[in-house]
Amino acid sequence: MKIGVPKEIKNYESRVAVTPAGVFELVNCGHQVFVQEGAGEGSGFSDDDYKETGAYMLPTIEAVYAMTDMIVKVKEPIAYEYNLVKKNQIVFTYFHFASSRELTEAMINSKAVCIAYETVTDAEGTLPLLTPMSEVAGRMAIQQGAKYLEKPIKGRGVLLGGVPGVPPGKVLVLGAGVVGVQAAKMAAGLGAHVTILDINMKRLRYVNDVMPSHVVTEFSSVYNIKKHIKNHDLIIGAVLIPGAKAPSLITRDMLKEMRPGTVLVDVAVDQGGCFETTMPTTHDDPTFIIDDIVHYCVANMPGAVPYTSTLALTNVTLPYVLKLANMGWEKACEQNADLRSGLSIVKGEVVAKELLEVFDLPLV
Repeated sequence: MKIGVPKEIKNYESRVAVTPAGVFELVNCGHQVFVQEGAGEGSGFSDDDYKETGAYMLPTIEAVYAMTDMIVKVKEPIAYEYNLVKKNQIVFTYFHFASSRELTEAMINSKAVCIAYETVTDAEGTLPLLTPMSEVAGRMAIQQGAKYLEKPIKGRGVLLGGVPGVPPGKVLVLGAGVVGVQAAKMAAGLGAHVTILDINMKRLRYVNDVMPSHVVTEFSSVYNIKKHIKNHDLIIGAVLIPGAKAPSLITRDMLKEMRPGTVLVDVAVDQGGCFETTMPTTHDDPTFIIDDIVHYCVANMPGAVPYTSTLALTNVTLPYVLKLANMGWEKACEQNADLRSGLSIVKGEVVAKELLEVFDLPLV
């Protein structure tokens, strides 16, 4: 199979979908890998690194799409790429279709085979291709939130860890999944007081068992959310419904209940966001303020740490890329339920149930 690795062109997205080590594995299996020049530079991989492992280097993104049977990416195609995707071409990447009707319609019109990293589900019911980026994003949420709590950036002026004689900052985490647990771990490590809410008691018991005593668990409800937003300094939105739009847990009216300078970090922005006021932002312009509340809603947070993120992502995606390349998408999805769960759009037809519901499309 001819496999294409284009350079990511989303704002400040420096990750790359296949490392030189991955190219070596694919070439060793008899495939051809076409990498756009400069695709790996942001993650610390030179064109020479790719050439040494057998990749063909192409000068433009157009050439990569035109030459290949399967495109392996990190982020969803943006508008410039819509017309580059070919009929019957496999596109394997993070899509997050539920947050963009425009992207969904573009991929339907392309007649391509779209397999989404974020809905590939393993035998245990976990999301193996989303997990490493969720781990990165969860940890970064605290790193970024702590920065934007600083007064010069219109935050409350709170140091999360406090100092002797001064109480620590308070962090509210909505969701006890991978993102929420990693956020809680980082916040606790800084010395902050952490409250984590979820409706899954099994997850709350797990958090209660593994976290230190200054991480408190509570059942998530509108009442409890309203209670805690009044006195917490940093709020992390970490709720995920695989393949579907995230629920809005904090409404516009609830912002008035918060103290000025409170920081909201919405890690679910790719799926529409956990806050009613969420609007996607970029690393160029990461925040906005509504009712004196600072919002950080960068849609590709892990892109800011591409070396770590690329290695973490490609560790888990390469085995699936190999299956698709070695077997073809139909046989690979037929024999692997996890890959089959990632199928979203096939040759113009939406096959993911969640997408049909989000966009009220007819069942096929």
